[in-house]
Amino acid sequence: MAEAAAPARLADPDVEARLALLDELLEGLEPVPGPATEAVRLLTEVYGEALARVLDQAGEQLAGRLADDELLGHLMVLHDIHPEPAERRAARAVERLRPAVRERGGDVEWAGVEGQVGRVRLTSGGGCGSGCGDGAAQVTDAVREAVLAVAPELTAVEPLPSTPAPAFVPLTTLTHRGAR
Repeated sequence: MAEAAAPARLADPDVEARLALLDELLEGLEPVPGPATEAVRLLTEVYGEALARVLDQAGEQLAGRLADDELLGHLMVLHDIHPEPAERRAARAVERLRPAVRERGGDVEWAGVEGQVGRVRLTSGGGCGSGCGDGAAQVTDAVREAVLAVAPELTAVEPLPSTPAPAFVPLTTLTHRGAR
């Protein structure tokens, strides 16, 4: 007797498309309180409890692997059961963005949390061509979006004020007085 084939899994783009459609449908339900809205709330609550029970049964290694899956990680954040603290998730999101920021001639580094605000260090490179000011804003927006997606417990993500690099003054300039 042949074994039944495992059901096909949705590819990430298909999951993203379904989530976008779900967001649209849920936005339509929000202004209309009633049984449908309550059913969605209860279903979400029960599924969150089921996921929490799975995590309770999983060891630390398996819980970490589950949390690394983008969809499962987002569900764990939604239900406030993610095994990693928000700061660690945010730092990893910034590290994932770092290569793309460096390609644009800049850099980004996680600087920690102050209160409920995530802090990053952003530097922009000199060779960005046209639209540099716009590029810095785009990088800031991308970092903010990525961090808040994995750590919605934070209320904001802001760059630390940039401090200019100290100017180099040769020692001979300071010790040499011009001839009179």
